[in-house]
Amino acid sequence: MLSSRAMDFIEEQNRRKTFGIISHPDAGKTTLTEKLLLFGGAIQVAGAVKSNKIKKSATSDFMEIEKQRGISVATSVMSFEYGGKLINILDTPGHKDFAEDTYRTLTAVDSVIMVVDSVKGVEEQTRKLMEVCAMRKTPVIVFVNKLDREGKDPFELMEEIEKELKIITFPLSWPINRGSTFKGVYNLHRKSLNLFRPSSTKVSDEIVEISDINDPKLNELITERDANKLREDAELITSVYDNFDVNDYLAGDVAPVFFGSAVNNFGVQELLDTFIEIAPTPRGRETDKREVEPTEKKLTGFIFKIHANLDPKHRDRIAFLRIVSGTFERNKYYKHTRLNKELRFNTPVTFMAQDKNIVDEAFPGDVVGLYDTGNFKIGDTLTEGEQMNFRGIPSFSPEIFKELINTDPMKTKQLEKGISQLTDEGVAQLFTQQPGNRKFVGTVGELQFEVIQHRLLHEYGASCRFQAINMTRACWLTSENPQKLEEFIRFKSTSIVRDKDDNLVYLAPSEWFLKMEQDNNPDIQFHLNSEFKTETA
Repeated sequence: MLSSRAMDFIEEQNRRKTFGIISHPDAGKTTLTEKLLLFGGAIQVAGAVKSNKIKKSATSDFMEIEKQRGISVATSVMSFEYGGKLINILDTPGHKDFAEDTYRTLTAVDSVIMVVDSVKGVEEQTRKLMEVCAMRKTPVIVFVNKLDREGKDPFELMEEIEKELKIITFPLSWPINRGSTFKGVYNLHRKSLNLFRPSSTKVSDEIVEISDINDPKLNELITERDANKLREDAELITSVYDNFDVNDYLAGDVAPVFFGSAVNNFGVQELLDTFIEIAPTPRGRETDKREVEPTEKKLTGFIFKIHANLDPKHRDRIAFLRIVSGTFERNKYYKHTRLNKELRFNTPVTFMAQDKNIVDEAFPGDVVGLYDTGNFKIGDTLTEGEQMNFRGIPSFSPEIFKELINTDPMKTKQLEKGISQLTDEGVAQLFTQQPGNRKFVGTVGELQFEVIQHRLLHEYGASCRFQAINMTRACWLTSENPQKLEEFIRFKSTSIVRDKDDNLVYLAPSEWFLKMEQDNNPDIQFHLNSEFKTETA
């Protein structure tokens, strides 16, 4: 028979729903996040990301540059309670230049809500993100947004989503018109109609429910023409689609689809109510030794994100831990498996965007912020003693390289500290060349340089500029022949740098050059990312 503590643990675990919101830029992902928080009672007024009328910026966009540009460039973690469940939302960057932050975040969630713009349909970034979800068999719910605009026909959109994202769809709600005549959504899953007044900042109090689509009252509410069109659409959907099977969704084979307008609060509650009903509870994860199940008593977890200066006034550095199994307890010692070191945390926090609350214990599915003095790297594992490492945290090879030029020598120390801390976050990599202590930064997108420059100035008081260099690929070097490696380093000294862990790296000016060097140096291994130590694991 289970003890009361064991029962409490299972109950807490089953209460959690941890998911990510992903989309192409401008599809309305951050707005949807806001409205979920609004319906969940976590905030009272939503902030319009790009509206000058509402001064309060979106809750999940907390960095100064995000407020200025109206885009998300860092993953935000937010928790709230709704319908007896504890919901952990990870709002991710939509911009392609920050895609690796999103890919890593997808390792920390158990399901995903994907936002699709009804006007533009499926876009490039949406395809890439869906490929990652498909690879991991992550359950996906699709929210078709911006029905208040003149967009594509809903049936066309369903077909496009299936074709472009290579997943079977199943509509659980259906729009009544679109654009200027948009009147609401019919919930096919619950067989009820909800009509909302447009409201971008608060939840409407007036919700009309009709349990039967054939009720004559429907004609009075939305006109006979619109009511008949809705009945025809619903009949067509019923004839095309079989009954919805939750297990197909949980297996990642079928994506339920909801229609709405996040900015006007249309369709958001249907999405949220169904999500807490069908979305998976915390799932297990694979390590290099075995599969870890969330029901295990001992704590395990992994670091999927690091953020410096979440609060610029306090210069804090927080590592985000996804708990996989067991109970995380404040002030208890846990094993950092990479360093083989015992650590304890006296101020672990949970998040509501910028607002942090100290937490005494946390459970599988939760994301906990750990104040860090430099012990953690992305992908690190915490356990209660077992030596293992969680798999599948992606690392990326930079595609764009620039030299960091200090424009204020009086602030050299601040610049050194700032670039070191910001590159710990994983969106950029730092390389140093000697002699001369030249600093090179590698990223996968141009916008990252702008963000780094802005943050160095505003968070560290360090002024700099970036100068393009003629390098296109970083390769980590290893060899069982020290003499050959030494020779190569001597001949190619202008292209040799070291990463933050003091590993040797060759910066290749082109793919052709790289191929030539590989052919000419068969005794040297050229690894395409910094995870070369685990390539053969």
